[in-house]
Amino acid sequence: MVKLDKIYTRAGDGGQTRLATGELVDKWSTRIEANGAVDETNCMVGIARLSTAADFVLEPMLSRIQNDLFDLGADLSTPHSDALKFEPLRILPKQVERLENEIDMLNADLAPLTSFVLPAGTALATALHVSRATCRRAERLIAKLSHEEPGAVSPAALHYANRLSDLFFVAARWANAKDGGDVLWIPGGSR
Repeated sequence: MVKLDKIYTRAGDGGQTRLATGELVDKWSTRIEANGAVDETNCMVGIARLSTAADFVLEPMLSRIQNDLFDLGADLSTPHSDALKFEPLRILPKQVERLENEIDMLNADLAPLTSFVLPAGTALATALHVSRATCRRAERLIAKLSHEEPGAVSPAALHYANRLSDLFFVAARWANAKDGGDVLWIPGGSR
């Protein structure tokens, strides 16, 4: 159970923050940058949800994803160690599998792509494209952390970020399909 009764603590005023293990790290460390990008992704999903109130497919999906993103943040905030005195919250392979199933479900109704898709269309699709781009940044940072600190990131955490950005892409196409279709790139079209 989380209980926050004081929002500011001044503990980060020196440019450091604490991980779930209590370890102090610089706020510009790759781990904190990755966690920040996950948080930004979650905020963008919240913006996308402004357009899903009557959507009985995407609304519950995005609601669950917002909770999963907090799980991912908790996973990233707890470095892997055999010395942990508590059971850390980790992304599980079944969360990745759920995303794959949802991607397949949404993609089943879509026409094959004939060009690259521009991040445009409906307000929902555009917000999902921004969620995708933000999630890709989080994924790059998670991959960088995994490279900098081998074993520091669970494979499922990296897989989740990769599949989530794919889901946002397909969900944006799905949202646009209900209202005119994708906005396609026309190579050299504005010359």
